[in-house]
Amino acid sequence: MTLRFWGVTLEMSHTWTIARGVAAGGDNDAKVLLVELKDGDGVVGMGEAAPSGRYHESEAGVAAFLKSVDAAALSFEDVASSMEYLDSLAPGEHSAKGALNIALLDGAARRAGKPIYDLLGLGFTEGKHVTSFSIGIDTPESIEKKTREAERFPVLKLKLGGPNDRENLGALRAAAPDKPVRVDGNEAWTTKEEALENIEWLASDGNIQFVEQPMPAAASVEDLVWLKERSPLPTMGDESYISAADLDRCAECYHAVNVKLVKAGGISGAYDALQAARDAGLKTMIGCMIETSVLISAGAHLAELADYLDIDGNLLINNDPFEGATAIDGIMSFANAAEPTGLRVRKRAT
Repeated sequence: MTLRFWGVTLEMSHTWTIARGVAAGGDNDAKVLLVELKDGDGVVGMGEAAPSGRYHESEAGVAAFLKSVDAAALSFEDVASSMEYLDSLAPGEHSAKGALNIALLDGAARRAGKPIYDLLGLGFTEGKHVTSFSIGIDTPESIEKKTREAERFPVLKLKLGGPNDRENLGALRAAAPDKPVRVDGNEAWTTKEEALENIEWLASDGNIQFVEQPMPAAASVEDLVWLKERSPLPTMGDESYISAADLDRCAECYHAVNVKLVKAGGISGAYDALQAARDAGLKTMIGCMIETSVLISAGAHLAELADYLDIDGNLLINNDPFEGATAIDGIMSFANAAEPTGLRVRKRAT
């Protein structure tokens, strides 16, 4: 087995701002690392890391971890043992390990002549899975413009946690009066009283589906349970739910959880996190960072385990170097994927 990796700067269509500040755009365009594993038979598996400072990860850190990997210890024929080896190298490093996990499963599925969703026994139902389209914090004028540009998407996700939240939701509603909206607070509301006040205001809109991470992940269980019991809208843990190890706390504190492959350590970790949450009676969503079609398609392979999808990171950039799962009119599909097996992703023709 050989391992190759390289960095890619993803050019944002718009500056991407969330409650923690400007995450990407202009001089802060998103940076990801692509991974390629190749075995002795010439079978290639692709993966992607999208590290986030929120989880104490960086492009340099991912590169350093990948350099430490002995590719000879990895195998498409034994993904579980390969992951045990990777876990033995260093704690954490979920984004880097996740990239290799995706590449391993891509290669394993290609060798088996199946898409990953069939390798996992999940299947993929065409016409069923709808992704939301995300709109970052901005001026009300820009919010209205972005909402009109996203007219073809049936569900929107609005980032809140800035000084103009009410004006921004009003601007979205000026362009899309009746469209279902998901709200992401990104840990912005620091007290349970502030969070409840904002959620009660959001509930008056009448068409908000849920509120994602209204309070910091470090908030006390007591405060999060207090909010869950009083909230007129479902609350969803994102930064609170890294992996299945966080299940007990999140089952007590939230109605739903957002599973991201970069947090959970790839497809395998996300599969476990989704199954654990479903078994506990929680609603589940598959989310993303700013990513290429490699990671987005990897998430789509798990769609049958999710109640909601928010895998639109590749739709927010101008230079996706890959093509795979599509989201025409918000409907996730592999129907036009060029590759029949593995991730069903290939490099875009230049």
